[in-house]
Amino acid sequence: VQLQASGGGLVQPGGAFRLSCAASERTFRSGVMGWFRQVPGKEREFVAAIRWSDGATAYAASVKGRFTISKDNPKKMVYLQLTSLKSEDTAGYYCAVTKRNLIYSSFYSRTQYHYWGQGTLVTVSS
Repeated sequence: VQLQASGGGLVQPGGAFRLSCAASERTFRSGVMGWFRQVPGKEREFVAAIRWSDGATAYAASVKGRFTISKDNPKKMVYLQLTSLKSEDTAGYYCAVTKRNLIYSSFYSRTQYHYWGQGTLVTVSS
């Protein structure tokens, strides 16, 4: 599975972006797609995830209410809408996928995801 993330850039605090992640194959009768982010010197952290089969979603507490994850199964696309951005949201954003039909509590675990995209940089600065 190859993943291609896009949509990052520079935005002022309070601004918005939509990130996209395209998957190379149709693996998604089951499985979960997630977004993670990482800043230099820190571990990659969970942001949001969505299950392909039923659309169940999970969010990190730091982004809940500001970010929205969605999917388009026929297009094999997952989106992350970022709103009310803060300087602390500045990071490289990575999409990842697992073919496993994870239980909800496992959505948050980086080690559950087997395929990763190359990342797209979001910079929030005035």
